[in-house]
Amino acid sequence: MILPQQTKTRILIVDDSSFMRMAIRSVLSKEPSFDVVGTAADGMEGVEKAIALKPDIITMDVEMPRMDGIAALKQIMAKAPTKVIMVSTLTNEGAKSTFEALDSGAIDYIPKNVTDSTDAQNIFRQELMRKIKEAIASNIRRLPAATTSVIRPATPAISAPQRPTSSKFSGKKIQYVGIGASTGGPVALQEVLSRIPVNFPYGIMVGIHMPKAFTGPYADRLNAKCSMTIREAVDGDILKPGLALVAPGGMHTTLVRHGSQIIVKTLPTSSYPQYVYIPSVDLMLSSMAESTNGAMLGVILTGMGSDGFKGMQLLKQKGGVTIAQDEATSTIYGMPKACVDGGVADEVLPLGQIGFEISKFM
Repeated sequence: MILPQQTKTRILIVDDSSFMRMAIRSVLSKEPSFDVVGTAADGMEGVEKAIALKPDIITMDVEMPRMDGIAALKQIMAKAPTKVIMVSTLTNEGAKSTFEALDSGAIDYIPKNVTDSTDAQNIFRQELMRKIKEAIASNIRRLPAATTSVIRPATPAISAPQRPTSSKFSGKKIQYVGIGASTGGPVALQEVLSRIPVNFPYGIMVGIHMPKAFTGPYADRLNAKCSMTIREAVDGDILKPGLALVAPGGMHTTLVRHGSQIIVKTLPTSSYPQYVYIPSVDLMLSSMAESTNGAMLGVILTGMGSDGFKGMQLLKQKGGVTIAQDEATSTIYGMPKACVDGGVADEVLPLGQIGFEISKFM
C-alpha cells in the first residue's frame, strides 16, 4: 500500500545577506515538512520569484538594495498575495519598518539580534520555527485599507448606526479596560483603539507579545494614528481616563491598587518564571481583575496559544465584562478561541465592531 505523500510548506527566503540566507535555510531544512523552494538577494528578485515559484510563505528582510522589503512586500501583495514574515533588526528604525510592513500586508515579523551571541542566535532559530508554524495556521485575510490607516480626528465622533447592537452589557459598569493580543495584534489593536474617542472616560491597559525594542515605537505609532493618548507604560504610571498604556516588552506588567488609583508595576521575567509569554497577558489581566475588583472590561484579540484565558476567567468570576475577537477576523484564532471554548467570553465580535462596542461604555 502506497501512502499519500504529505504536502510540504513551500518557503522562499529573501535577504541580501548570503550568511542570513544560509542561516535561515539551515534552520528550516531541519523540519521535514518545510521545503525551501528558492532564495533571493534583494526585493526585486524576491518579487520575481514570489510570482514564479508561488511559495506558501516568504521570509523577507527589511533593508535590501535595489528594492527594500517594504516595497517588495507591497508588490507581492498586489500581484501574488502570500503569507510574508518580515525579518527586522532590534532597533527603533527596524520596529518602525516592521509596523509599516504589517500595515502593508505582512502577517508577522521576526526580530533578529545582529550579535554573535549564541543565546541570541538560538532565540532567533526558535522564533523562526515558531513564526513559520504559526503562519501556516494563520488567516491571510487583511483589513480593508481604510481601517489600517487612521487619521486622528479633529473632534471625537462615533457614528451610532455603525455600532453593533448588544443587550448583554446593558447596565454593566466598568472603570478600566484591559486588552491582550499576540500574532496579528499590532494591526488589530490599531483598528480597535482608532475607534475609541479622545474623551473616553476610562483608562486602558494593553498587553501584546513584543520584544523590548518594539513596544515603545509601537505605542508612538498608535498615538499618531488614534484619538486617545497612547504611550509605553513605565513603572509607577497611573491608569487615567483617556489614556492607553502599552505594557513594555522584555518584562512583565501588573496593576495594583493604591488608594483610589490603579498603578502600573513592571517586574523582571525572573519574578514570574511560570509565564512563557512576555509580557504575560494572563498576569496583566489577573492583576487588573484583582485591583479593580472586577470593575473592568477584558478584551482578547488575535494570537497563538491561550495567554489571557486565565485572566479573563478570573475577571468573569469577579463580575467583569469580556469580549473576544471572532474567528473570521482573527489572524490566529488561538487566544480568543481559548476564551470562547472556556466559556469566559460574554461577546464574540468581528474586529471592526470591538472598538465601537468598547465606546458604548461611555
